Order: sequence, then C-alpha cells, then structure tokens
Amino acid sequence: MKWTNDITQMLNIEYPIIQAPMFGVTTPEMVAAASRANCLGSLALADLSADKCVEAIRTTKELTNKTFAVNIFVHQIPEITEPLKEKYIKTKIFIEQLAKQNNLDVILPNINELKINSYHEQIDAIIEENCKIVSFTFGNLDQQSIDKLKSNGTTLIGTCTSVNEAIILEKSGIDIICVQGLEAGGHRGSFSSEDIPKIGGLSLLAQVNESVDVPIIYAGGIYNAKTLLASKILGASGFQIGSLLLGSAESALKDFEKERLRKVDEADIVLTNSFSGRFARGIKNTFISATEHTEFILPYPYQNKITNELRRVSKANQNTNFVNIWVGQSINNFSGQSTTEIIRKLIVETEYNSY
Repeated sequence: MKWTNDITQMLNIEYPIIQAPMFGVTTPEMVAAASRANCLGSLALADLSADKCVEAIRTTKELTNKTFAVNIFVHQIPEITEPLKEKYIKTKIFIEQLAKQNNLDVILPNINELKINSYHEQIDAIIEENCKIVSFTFGNLDQQSIDKLKSNGTTLIGTCTSVNEAIILEKSGIDIICVQGLEAGGHRGSFSSEDIPKIGGLSLLAQVNESVDVPIIYAGGIYNAKTLLASKILGASGFQIGSLLLGSAESALKDFEKERLRKVDEADIVLTNSFSGRFARGIKNTFISATEHTEFILPYPYQNKITNELRRVSKANQNTNFVNIWVGQSINNFSGQSTTEIIRKLIVETEYNSY
C-alpha cells in the first residue's frame, strides 16, 4: 500500500495515521509514542488556560522533536443568566445528593467559582510555542483567529459531523477536514451541542468527499486494517484512531477504568450528555442512568465543570459508576501495549490486507 499522499506531505509524517486528541486520555507520552511510529501525535488542550497549554506543550516537546498537533475546543460559551444560575443550584444539589446516596462525599463548586476559558487566549500561546498544526472541534474558529494562525504558517484541521459543517470549514479556509462519524468515541464534534447530526461515519465520509476539495481525515470506528481501508476507498486520506489506544501503556485512564473497558459489551455503549452537557459516546453507568432525561443537565461547558469534582473523587475511589469512560462502537481488545506498537501493528496489518 502506498501511504504517501497529500496528508503526509502537509503534516510531514510517513504514515497518514493521526492519534486522536482525547482530553483526559491523551498524555504527552502518548503523543510522543505516536510520533515514534512516524504518525501524527495530537496533544489535547481542550479549554485549558493559556499557562496550562504552554506547560503541556513544553512537556511534550521534551519527549519528542517531531511535529505534533495541538487540539482545542472552539465552542460558544453561554452567558450566565438568572435562569442558568437557578438551574445550576438545582443541579448541584441533585448531583451532591446522588453522590452521597452512593457513598461518595462530594462538594461541588458554585457557579461564580468556575473558571471558563475561551479558545482566544490559547491562540497566542500556541503561536508563541511555535505549534504549526492546530486541530479544533465543537465549531469553527472565527475568521480573525484563522487569519492569525495561518499568517504564522499554521496548518488548520477542523472537525465536521455533517456535510454542511464541512462546507462551512472549507469556505473559511481550513486546510484539512476531519470527518467524525456518529460511532466515534467521546464527544461529538458538532457545531451545535444540542441538535447533533446523527449520521453514520462511512455514509458521511462519502458525502463529504463529494462536497469538498480539501483533504479529509476520517475518525470513527477505525480499529483494524479493514475499517481503515474502507474509509480510504470512500475518500479519506488520513485515518484518526482513538478508541484503539484507550488501553495503551501511555493512556491516562487508570487501571480500574481499563479493566472496565476490557469487559465492555456493545449494549453498554451509549450516547449521552449527562457528564458534560454535550453528547459523547461512552460506557453507561449509574450517573448516566440517573441523570439522563432529567432537568439536571446544564449547557456545555457548565455541566462539564460541575461534574469535574465528582469524577475526581470517583477516580480516587476507583468507582466506575461516576466517571466517564468514553469509547466508540468498534469494540477491540484495548491492548495495553505501547501506542507505538499498536499503531505499527495496524500499519503492518493494513499493508498485508491491501494486496
């Protein structure tokens, strides 16, 4: 199989395989390990402060001298109104009582204690640290940010979950589009946090490929050679893998979370907005069951912020019922090998199956 293409040339990698930026799972060690496989490592910065971004970028640079991508969230931040304050208080009480009923002692922050970061403060930090590949999700960058990054020689990778989103990204000058199927693990990259497109990945990929001219990365369900090759036939030049790396040696998941992951059944995997206020695919548990379809789900990022302490305490108590374990629909053995070895195995398997 010929791996060299527009993606490898633009991203300066040997293989057009991208390690997914999974905030809470990705570590600088994982990024470096993906780079050792001559693929693109992606450092998840999410909505970290500028200072935390710099810290994470510099830690990663100490582990690899290869170019890696940084990934940021570009969502709109809802204004704090009186109705939102009231709903926050009710949600806080509900979650604290639910935790107590399940032997978890949790005190959640008040809404005025939350630190909500905008992606705009991350842009300068990324440029100052000379990061030349920026991927983003939950919407599109504003034109000023696009121009600022591109004037500094930055390659931009936007995420779409519909044809319309792909067209918007292309028209605004984004260099590469990552097409995310509904089967992918973790958060939907949708521009909207509520009215999310429910389009299967391969169907969406084929339609986006017919609608835009920029190179496409496909994300959603790739876990072996056949799934990778299927996305290649339908128009993908790059292949993003996430769930395949959840159990890896470099994954930030704790051992008890990896153990639960390796016992997962297809019926356990659901799409939920309970933990963050944005829909994400992961393993159903007590918190999701108790919270779904209730009034106690705040808009993103407030739900995500209010559940942070709950998840921290749950991790400390090795309690899988109150942590989010994001995973896609393609169940695999969630190997504990190095990210480097997992990717190399995928490359070898793909080359064998392509003839």
